[in-house]
Amino acid sequence: MPAESSASDGSAISQDGGNITRRIVDQLGRAIVAGDYAEQPLPIEAELSERYSASRSVTREAVKMLTAKGLISSRPRHGTRVAPEEQWNFLDPDVLRWLLSRGLSLDLLAEFTAFRSAIEPQASMLAIRRGDRKALAAIEAAIETMERVSPHDRAASLSADIEFHVAILLASGNRFMVQCRDLVETALRFSIQLTDLEKGVDFADIEAHRTIANAILAGDAARAVSATQDLLNEAAMLIERARKARG
Repeated sequence: MPAESSASDGSAISQDGGNITRRIVDQLGRAIVAGDYAEQPLPIEAELSERYSASRSVTREAVKMLTAKGLISSRPRHGTRVAPEEQWNFLDPDVLRWLLSRGLSLDLLAEFTAFRSAIEPQASMLAIRRGDRKALAAIEAAIETMERVSPHDRAASLSADIEFHVAILLASGNRFMVQCRDLVETALRFSIQLTDLEKGVDFADIEAHRTIANAILAGDAARAVSATQDLLNEAAMLIERARKARG
């Protein structure tokens, strides 16, 4: 008998039902973001259940999740419809991933890099002020992983790069910054690959990342903030160059 978990409306859904719900959320979310329903109404619950071979309760849960992400709105006498893009939750990792997947948006990456510039230098400084040994050790382990990974292993190199940036956010101890973890990880998978492509390399600038790590580990807040900002400024410059090249 499949295990059961509690849905957001308090009802019980099986683990299999949960997997189907996630599949519907991903497929329908991608379709909405891609504009498939820009000129046509969103299918009603019965149609969605038939399309995805799912029960009404599973389909209803998926619609609730997409509503929470800002993609769907429901009002009395207006029914369920796709919400305007400005109402979408851009801080939701799924929404951001779908937006970037629909066609790499350089404008979106530029805005994301500006967002990073507002929090990552401060996260570096807060990591020093907090001085949590375990968190600082995670930063050191992350930079050592970056140095150890073969530059020819693109997937491992990308994962190590992301792990480094996430480690700094976590080391800040700031709950708002920590909440950005999934968002940053999602967007970096697109951003890093683009900026490396623009630089004509297949791996991260290890020296620049090591400079940030050394400054944090040495307790040099000014240097940590400056080095982090330098790295982000370069990323912003490369994205802007790509925007101009692509018109």
